[in-house]
Amino acid sequence: MSDSLVEMLRDSARDYAAREKDLRALRERRARPPGHDAAGFARMHELGWRGALVHEAHGGAGVGLDGMAAVARELGRALLGDVLLATSCLPVRLLQDAAALPAAAPLLARIAAGDTVLALAWQEQPDGLDPAAIETQARAVPGGGEADVVLRGTKRWVAGGEAADGFLVSARHEEGAEKGEREGAGAGVLVAYVPRDAPGLAIETRWLVDGSASTTLVLHDVPAATRLVAPAHGAAALARALDATTVAASAELLGIADAAFDMTLDYLKTRVQYDKPIGSFQALQHKAVDLLVQRELAASVLEEALAAFADGGAGRAGGAEGANGSEGEMERRRIASRCKARCSDAALRITRECIQLHGAIGYTEEYDLGLFVKAALVRAAWLGGAPAHRRRHAGLAD
Repeated sequence: MSDSLVEMLRDSARDYAAREKDLRALRERRARPPGHDAAGFARMHELGWRGALVHEAHGGAGVGLDGMAAVARELGRALLGDVLLATSCLPVRLLQDAAALPAAAPLLARIAAGDTVLALAWQEQPDGLDPAAIETQARAVPGGGEADVVLRGTKRWVAGGEAADGFLVSARHEEGAEKGEREGAGAGVLVAYVPRDAPGLAIETRWLVDGSASTTLVLHDVPAATRLVAPAHGAAALARALDATTVAASAELLGIADAAFDMTLDYLKTRVQYDKPIGSFQALQHKAVDLLVQRELAASVLEEALAAFADGGAGRAGGAEGANGSEGEMERRRIASRCKARCSDAALRITRECIQLHGAIGYTEEYDLGLFVKAALVRAAWLGGAPAHRRRHAGLAD
């Protein structure tokens, strides 16, 4: 994607954030349905962001991951990201994977048109990164055809679930195991579409520390006739989508850190003690420089990760490359984990130490900085925290 187009998207998001930033409204809607700014989410469609990653052939803008990351970082500065990445990056990257079946195309067109909102239900274990580590089963319907399966299991920590009218659900496919389809990468993991009102689907909502919603899906023999990724390629396709979205989520984390750091610099320049701005005290200057270094290191790693995913990251559907895919895919996974670990650590350290630099006022519920701390905690955990990504990076490097 050209640098000029990325800059246009960044400028558009910056202008939007300047107009729409409202931390008082954010406080008022915390831990209340639907768990996000529904009006703001509608405006994001008008701006073209919800269909930005969808290819032009399906009615989208066809921008690259770097364009979405530019938008995410600016929205992170104003805590306006809400469910954008969870509904407009993660499912889109999966549906546009080379392994996706033809049934994915109509869903992509509906996303681009704003007619549907999808969320990906893939995780079952806390802080897990392996999309194949699931217990949800896709069972064949007795007497039914090949496409007739029902889903049974529980999916947790579904981001964007309250906004979604449908879910992309991963499940272990028993027929695939019986037919010996477990030889390839991700064999035995089916991805299917499940509408929100599907019979047998129970939806539970829990509120996270920042007041956003986390959805749990309980599936009791839910029919799933619409297959989106075949069992032989499901886990590999999921991994590619998760890695790409992990990089975009890192950009949002960096935006949160940007805002907290800038807010703190302004405070250091205006808070006066002993007839001097406290920013003139050398000890505080040193700490501010340390945080600046952390931010710049994270920005550099993010830039490297975006360059690695600049080819579109659609990936290959073949199953002969082994459990970890091709060397190129393994390298992208290493880079994605390095990026998320670095940006998570930077955002958490910067927001927490900014609290300290503010002194007593930083610890109050009423002060805005606390909202950024809580947002950093939630975003750092989404798609795997820093410890999990460091473990994966080390394992892939072996």
